[in-house]
Amino acid sequence: MVFNARKIGLFLILGLFSTFLLAQEKSAETNARPRILFLGNSLTAGYGIDKDLAFPALIQTRIDSLEWPFEVINAGLSGETTAGGLRRIDWLLRAPVSVLVLELGANDGLRGTDLETTDANLRAIIGKVRKKNPNVKVVLAGMQVPPNLGEIYAAQFKSLYGEIAGELETELIPFLLEGVAGHPDLNLADGIHPTVRGHEIVAKNVWTSLGPVLQKLLE
Repeated sequence: MVFNARKIGLFLILGLFSTFLLAQEKSAETNARPRILFLGNSLTAGYGIDKDLAFPALIQTRIDSLEWPFEVINAGLSGETTAGGLRRIDWLLRAPVSVLVLELGANDGLRGTDLETTDANLRAIIGKVRKKNPNVKVVLAGMQVPPNLGEIYAAQFKSLYGEIAGELETELIPFLLEGVAGHPDLNLADGIHPTVRGHEIVAKNVWTSLGPVLQKLLE
């Protein structure tokens, strides 16, 4: 009888502990800050500078200054393509995402990737995110490529983002590097990646489209 009483007591303790853990997990999920996922390449990752000075971190700083409850997740990866982003998105969606800022395609363009492939990959990423969370807000960062692969390719690449944004009803940053691309003093020696000052300008470009989205989510 003593043994059974101890056994029953142990089960009760374990049951109470399990209930406590479940309550803690539920509370953590309830109190979690809405996540803004920045899915991009070396531009998002902050290549060549301190990651804390890259534009996603600057966006987080601005959000914090406004005392808004959002958390920025920087999923930038140097060399990333739209195909790579599509492969990674399921893993990234293991945690809830309220807003997606999609900054991919530049490396596709530099490699001369078929535009239909880039288009399909971007659409597929957006589709996966919306399937996971139908209420997710998507901000698509428009990119441009130099005309070394032909003016027709460059023009079609540029228009691709606006077409996707219009058809899939996403917000659009017309050109992520507006005011930065082509300015040597705002780019590193490679002429491609922004300096710290360049990232500050990029952050302003992003905020112009992202800020109103976040504000609506708070209403």
